[in-house]
Amino acid sequence: MNFDDLNISDEIKKAIGDMGFAKLTPIQQKAIPQALKGKDITGQAQTGSGKTIAFAVPILERIFIPDRSPQAIVLCPTRELCMQVASEISKVGGNIKKLKVLAVYGGQPIGKQTRVLKKGVHIVVGTPGRVIDHIERGNLDLIGVESVVLDEADEMLEMGFREDIERILSDVPRQRQTLLFSATIPLDVRRIAEKYQNNPEFIRISNKKKNIPKIAQYAFRCDIKDKFNSLIRLIEAYDVNRALIFCNTKKSVDFVYKHLKKYDFKLDSLHGDMTQQTRDKVMNKFRNGNINILVATDVAARGLDIANVDMIINYDVPQNTDDYIHRIGRTARAGSTGFAFTLVSKDELSRFNNIKKENPGKIVEKDLPTLQEISSIKTKKILSDAKSLIDGSDIEDYIRIIKDESEYDGLELAAALLKMMREK
Repeated sequence: MNFDDLNISDEIKKAIGDMGFAKLTPIQQKAIPQALKGKDITGQAQTGSGKTIAFAVPILERIFIPDRSPQAIVLCPTRELCMQVASEISKVGGNIKKLKVLAVYGGQPIGKQTRVLKKGVHIVVGTPGRVIDHIERGNLDLIGVESVVLDEADEMLEMGFREDIERILSDVPRQRQTLLFSATIPLDVRRIAEKYQNNPEFIRISNKKKNIPKIAQYAFRCDIKDKFNSLIRLIEAYDVNRALIFCNTKKSVDFVYKHLKKYDFKLDSLHGDMTQQTRDKVMNKFRNGNINILVATDVAARGLDIANVDMIINYDVPQNTDDYIHRIGRTARAGSTGFAFTLVSKDELSRFNNIKKENPGKIVEKDLPTLQEISSIKTKKILSDAKSLIDGSDIEDYIRIIKDESEYDGLELAAALLKMMREK
């Protein structure tokens, strides 16, 4: 199905076309027509499946621009996701004149958000805690809200937002549309759906068909004491442009970050104990290419759309298949391909086998590259870059310089220069 096939406004169709989208993703194809009819929806789909547009389109279709009070509220687990979702909704509604979308979250001065709310907004995207804060200060009145979205519902509940979510849903008029999206549907999510939705349409998009076929997945057995050296081998063997290294704990992140720094990589770290300001700064550095390796806990695994991540390395085996899929879903975005590597020590074997069993034929076990193979890979990379230079640049001046060194053969000089590059 194409977006042109939908019964939606021309302004939205044009905006989506300008964003480069023509065909609907599976979650969009199943959710948008039902949501346009006003039905409640419980959608199970992973990050990167296109669910933001799946709820943005029906929300925007219902917005009445002359009414400057909030008509829709979207709840997200993290500040980063709030910013992304608000940005995406603004793009989809980019041709709707005078549309106001506001992201509200902690870590930003509340005064600025208050001033914008007082002027009037149509759609509020927020973390549950900051939304409650604005409600209690009298800045946010939900009496006119017609649409509520719970995005990454399982993550919000895991982070302890259940009480805040229930408080917000209780404050919103009962005559509303409630759209719930979640990567997994555990018991807590089902209870929220049963309590606050009205005969919802349940939509499930298999999380194993969306991104994984584009990702080359490899696992490497290693001794726990050799794990860091194994990590170095992988980084050296595969030419890293932008990589995410996932660890299970803050302590593990700190260890990997500290020791990788000794190798002069451009890197930084991210975990939940950092202030929101620090996390934003690190994420911006990674997005902008100022660093090319980010060592992180799962705080970075959900909801973050980072372009051009070509490698995911699980330094620690994830706790379960869902976490594994969320992690490796950070690569192979927008039709590109990527690598996902997992280092497996003996005490992680049980977890790894469970994950592998649920991804039959997807994860290939390989031996770590030998030092000799790494040396050969590095040499081939230098020669490949040199060949590209020959094909794409004017090197006549340099050829003359080599010729002037008549006491040496050109082949000998090339070999010496290669040796210098390899051993520097």
